[in-house]
Amino acid sequence: MHGLIRASVAKKLIYGFLTQSECVNCVTSFENHITLVKAKRRNFISIYLKKKIYLKIFIRYMVSIRCKMVVKEELKKLGLHYIVVELGEAEIMESLSREQHDKFRDALFTSGLELMDDKRSVLMEKIKNVIIELTHYSEEPLEVKFSEYLSQKLNHDYGYLANLFTENQGTTIEKFYIAHKIERVKELLVYNELNLTEIAYQMHYSSVAHLSAQFKKVTGLTPSHFKQLREKRRSMLEDV
Repeated sequence: MHGLIRASVAKKLIYGFLTQSECVNCVTSFENHITLVKAKRRNFISIYLKKKIYLKIFIRYMVSIRCKMVVKEELKKLGLHYIVVELGEAEIMESLSREQHDKFRDALFTSGLELMDDKRSVLMEKIKNVIIELTHYSEEPLEVKFSEYLSQKLNHDYGYLANLFTENQGTTIEKFYIAHKIERVKELLVYNELNLTEIAYQMHYSSVAHLSAQFKKVTGLTPSHFKQLREKRRSMLEDV
């Protein structure tokens, strides 16, 4: 295992002749190595954080785990070390040279992502990503009003965020939030793992009635009717 095991032991390992004590020593040796590597990485990150030698970059159209993987991979290709990669942003341990910036920008563009520099655009993307994170990836209950939650997350007055969003998107934050909630409710209905009460709780509705009323207003269907139509369509496709 990469020089951690003596040749004689490695040979025994291949042919299955290791004694119990040799097996234990082998596993322990490898585990110690992994622990050491993790400790060095944590220490490396800690040193950079203390010196504040890191750069935050902002990326448009990051909406999934796959997008995070793409960003991580492209940073690695450029020899850059990331501290964290989240929806819409990443923190790296180095500054970007002009050449790295251009290569990273072109690589992201190929994957349908976009490197951003404009502050207003960055804030717009943050608003969208907070909403996407809340509706599609969080199962925790919303302890405060949505407007207060967004204001706290972005450290801006909600009125300012709402006006900026409407000015740039031609729709309101509230409508954008509701649209994503309904899309997520559709997914959960199709998955058929939660009942309506559980879905209402997870999606931060005050009641099943509230969820049903909003769902029908947006889709024209009740949740139960939507589910029946999906199941009927799936059954028809299976019979083809």
